[in-house]
Amino acid sequence: MIRERNRRRIIAAALVLSLLGGMTQNIPASAIRDAQDKINEANQQLNDTNNQISDIEKKQDSLQQEIDSLDSELVALLLDIDVLKDEIAQKEADIEQATEDLKIAEETAQKQYENMKKRIRFMYERGDNALVESLLGAGSMADVLNRVEYFNQIYDYDRTMLNEYQDTVQQVADLKDTLEQEQQDMVALKENQEQQSKELEKMLNKKRATMDDFDTKLAQAQSLAAQYKETIRKQNEIIVAEQARIAAEEERRRREEEERRRQEEERRRQEALLQQQQQQQGGNTSGGTTTVPEGGANPGYQTNISGQEVVDFAMQFVGNPYVWGGTSLTNGADCSGFVMSVFGHFGISLPHSSYLLRSCGRAVSYNNAQPGDLICYSGHVAIYAGGGRIVGAQSSAVGIATQNATYRTILAVRRVL
Repeated sequence: MIRERNRRRIIAAALVLSLLGGMTQNIPASAIRDAQDKINEANQQLNDTNNQISDIEKKQDSLQQEIDSLDSELVALLLDIDVLKDEIAQKEADIEQATEDLKIAEETAQKQYENMKKRIRFMYERGDNALVESLLGAGSMADVLNRVEYFNQIYDYDRTMLNEYQDTVQQVADLKDTLEQEQQDMVALKENQEQQSKELEKMLNKKRATMDDFDTKLAQAQSLAAQYKETIRKQNEIIVAEQARIAAEEERRRREEEERRRQEEERRRQEALLQQQQQQQGGNTSGGTTTVPEGGANPGYQTNISGQEVVDFAMQFVGNPYVWGGTSLTNGADCSGFVMSVFGHFGISLPHSSYLLRSCGRAVSYNNAQPGDLICYSGHVAIYAGGGRIVGAQSSAVGIATQNATYRTILAVRRVL
């Protein structure tokens, strides 16, 4: 009877523990599942938001590169304008010097002309008497010949000097005209560059406004991402807390199970001891018990195009208009647009920027310049045509034309063929 009551108590206790274990497993599982669903939803929203942030950042990077490029181009253009101002001032000084030189040359030529007229008038008024007197005064035939030769030399000298002075006057006058034309070209180029700088400023302001809009969108997206991260953090805290509670509950059940097994082993030991005592007393046991052990182990550029081919093609468009920002060889192009379109005809891709063209191809010295090379100035670029000449889109006043390659300071000579 004692043995039967103990066994019933143990079975009842095991059933109670089993029911309690089922209840403690169902309750936290629901809370964890709800928290995990919220984490999954927040993770999806966070991924979408991070994709938006990544897209905005890529657009910002691309836009920033455009802004940096425009900034560099604007800085270079402003520097070019300053250089051009200095060159215009130097041309003005050269023109003033040429004007002074022309005045001196004209005065010298006039003075020589007056001196020659005086000597001619003297010889005409004296007639042959001066020559006769000179010959009569000669001491010998050699002296006579020398005096005749002297008269001829005076006349030849006067005529030669007058011709030289007149040539000098013409050369100085031509130089003055050339300098004035070059100054006009540079003034027109400066006006074009100033207009370019205004257009660049407008483009920069527009792109900076777009960047500000991106900054606002990025801040909003980052704020949403922070909220989703906070949601995930809180739900993870809930899961961690529930998992800790489950672990504690499981530890409690494990200890209770160990206690139950200990009690079961003690019961069996007591029953075995009781059976042994009864056998020793000769008594009979009613209904032997068979027990089964529980538990177990848990298991560069090279082409076949010649520079002269490029020059011959470019010369076809001399006389066409200059248009800032243009790339049309017939309807109008600016300096870099002209160069880009000419070389583009031969399948050679070049940038539409006089600043960037200074770095294209490889550098050569002006002394080694060949037809087809790029001649780069401050804020300007043209194609070397050979013989000290260039062809390019000069300014809105001149259009596409040829001129001396050294009319301005050359910053670089680049060979792209």
